Amino acid sequence: IAPDRVTYNAAVSACEKCGETDVAFELLRVMRADSIRPNRITFNAVISASEKRGEWQLALLLLDAMKVEEILPDTVSCSAAISACEKGGQWQRALDMLRIMEALAV
Repeated sequence: IAPDRVTYNAAVSACEKCGETDVAFELLRVMRADSIRPNRITFNAVISASEKRGEWQLALLLLDAMKVEEILPDTVSCSAAISACEKGGQWQRALDMLRIMEALAV
């Protein structure tokens, strides 16, 4: 049985819960290589995994990737990115995210 978006999302979510950011990010890469388009659930799980390790740069990179793929971030996406910025000592970027949330009406 070939993996689909649901199985990839389940695997990425499991990685997020275990704090396995590298594996979650790799699954996102493999998912794309398998021509399976990630969705908001996929991105939210990888952003949340990066937040748990304070990887604010990766969280912001993933938010940008969402824009490229025309997937609108939601409260979960933005909140996890804000928390990653906070853990990384990037309070200015966290404030920028709040402004972006306002602009997106999230």
